[in-house]
Amino acid sequence: MIQLDEKQLHQLQRVELELLLEADRICRKCGIHYNIIAGTLLGAVRHGGFIPWDDDADIALLRGEYEKFRRACETELDTSRFYFQDHENTPGYRWGYGKLRRKGTTFLREHQEHMPYEQGVFIDVFPLDSVPAAPIARQVHSARCYLIRKFLWSEVGKTAAKNPWKRLLFRVMSCVPRETIFRRYAKLVEAGCHHSSRWVRILTFPTPTKDEGYLRAWYEHSAPTVFEGQTFSGIADVDSYLSFKFGNYHELPPESRRKVHPVTKLQLVEPQMTKTNVLRGGDRPCIIEYRYPQRTSSCKRMSAVFLCDFEVQGVLAWSRCLPSTYGMWDPEKPSSRRQRINIAQSFFRRLPVCSL
Repeated sequence: MIQLDEKQLHQLQRVELELLLEADRICRKCGIHYNIIAGTLLGAVRHGGFIPWDDDADIALLRGEYEKFRRACETELDTSRFYFQDHENTPGYRWGYGKLRRKGTTFLREHQEHMPYEQGVFIDVFPLDSVPAAPIARQVHSARCYLIRKFLWSEVGKTAAKNPWKRLLFRVMSCVPRETIFRRYAKLVEAGCHHSSRWVRILTFPTPTKDEGYLRAWYEHSAPTVFEGQTFSGIADVDSYLSFKFGNYHELPPESRRKVHPVTKLQLVEPQMTKTNVLRGGDRPCIIEYRYPQRTSSCKRMSAVFLCDFEVQGVLAWSRCLPSTYGMWDPEKPSSRRQRINIAQSFFRRLPVCSL
């Protein structure tokens, strides 16, 4: 297993930010409603970006919007840099949600090395389906979701499970054809399309509560959410959602509970941070000011944030820190406005001009 060092983790997060920007671009262009969720939304609120130890990113869409996004990827996705996977377009794929991946990268999770499809750095793209309103029907629905999830997971579980009896059980379960499992999954999806309940869930992913899932209203009402200096669509009632999912989300968890995914092979590329996908259009900005976000003991990182004079409150964030070639300075030492602007202008001159 590879233990990611700080430099590798930061570069991985920058690639994931590039993927988030591409998903956001497609959704904006096609009028698709999405939200950043889970740890990504938590990171936006608590850290202003990635949780320092987090190695993934998530967005979610109600089922109808998910299907729009999946179709939009067939025509709008920048296929020179990205590819989208789900069980309908990727043979051997065994997850009930999609993944947007970066070409030229490799991100192999432990016990998934044998999966028969390309595995680059990714963000998860989750569809949300209705949960039955009646309590008994909801419990039956939850049990069906659990069984489908375990049958899909069996291809990994047959080597990943620690208990030898569980490995044997998963080996037997993995003999059930993938197509048979997804036919059952499709029936669950279809059943959810016939009614619009108060609760929704990711069918093949655990929920904080045993049966209910999440309030539909959380995903229907969004607000601009700043993440790593970029503006994405996030849940408007963020305090209610994060409290439901994480409890007291303002407190940092102990180090023993800081989840990371075991990785056995990692290959990264330098993200293409272009004027188009970083600055969101326009000519060279008029740099107004430089500032550092608040730094905490748990996240001693430096993020350069430039406020730009765009009509639409343009904001640029160079994730983590400026490379030394662009000039570095200590925020705790005094520096003149002219010095800050000179360094920022040097940064803009070095921006790659591509994909315009």
